[in-house]
Amino acid sequence: MHILAADNVLFQGPCESLIVPTVEGQYGILADHSNTISAVIPGMLTYREPGGEKQIVAVSAGLVKIEDNDVLVLVDSAERPEDIDVNRAKREADEAREAMLQKHSIREYRTAQGNLARAINRLRVKASMHE
Repeated sequence: MHILAADNVLFQGPCESLIVPTVEGQYGILADHSNTISAVIPGMLTYREPGGEKQIVAVSAGLVKIEDNDVLVLVDSAERPEDIDVNRAKREADEAREAMLQKHSIREYRTAQGNLARAINRLRVKASMHE
């Protein structure tokens, strides 16, 4: 399995199970899964290495491709909970909310909406680390 973000390789290696957030809900992938491609939405991705603990990652929009028992998750950004700066995420959420109130254009509104979803997701994943 490969989890690739635009600016880094988050994980490469064997994986027992993977759950990715999609428009249809949480999508589970195990060994010998059929070939498929699906859109990934901002949310919490979880995976388990063979014999290891469950790992949690905050991901933004992207795609997941399964082909010949190899999984590629390609997203704009991917962060582990311990790498998330809560203050920065809160600041980004506030800035996105303010940008949405400005209503400059539909495009700017949608960009702000995406930024808000990403910031809220990062905060949710960070909070899950303490559960």
